[in-house]
Amino acid sequence: MARYLALLRGVNVNGRTVRSADLAEAVAGIGVERVRTVLASGNAAFDSDRSVVELKPALEAALAERFGYDAWIVLVTQEALAAVAAAYPFPRTDDDAHPYVVFGSNERALDAAQAAIGEPDRAVELIGRGAGVLYWRCPRGSSTETPVAKVLARAAYRSSTTTRNLRTVEKLAVA
Repeated sequence: MARYLALLRGVNVNGRTVRSADLAEAVAGIGVERVRTVLASGNAAFDSDRSVVELKPALEAALAERFGYDAWIVLVTQEALAAVAAAYPFPRTDDDAHPYVVFGSNERALDAAQAAIGEPDRAVELIGRGAGVLYWRCPRGSSTETPVAKVLARAAYRSSTTTRNLRTVEKLAVA
């Protein structure tokens, strides 16, 4: 049995509120075990013998039905998530910068995002590719305003990517 993390895109922002108890109930409704929500940013941990290929569409459909929106998730194993956190290639602590991980539901979306980003101004922000992710480091307070942020906010990536702060990723890795 594998431990999975469902990373929801676009919840608890722009007026779309999903309470943790409701999220846990919706996730449990697809027949998985040991469901737990983590933080209030749309993260659910659970155990299942089923594959990502089976779980992802079932979970997206259950969330869409329960909460009335087009639900998009990135689904990763806890083992893969821990490896992503450990491999973060940039400085982790800096009072002037934030470390982020951009998760993709498919490699094509990440490749396209990286191509659209190009080579950012390294004096401002850093971007790097990992297994199923883009690693990103940007100035504190500007995570919606930098050139990388503007590319990631495009509609083309809305259904296939979601971003988490590295501290959140580290918490999810032990959830």
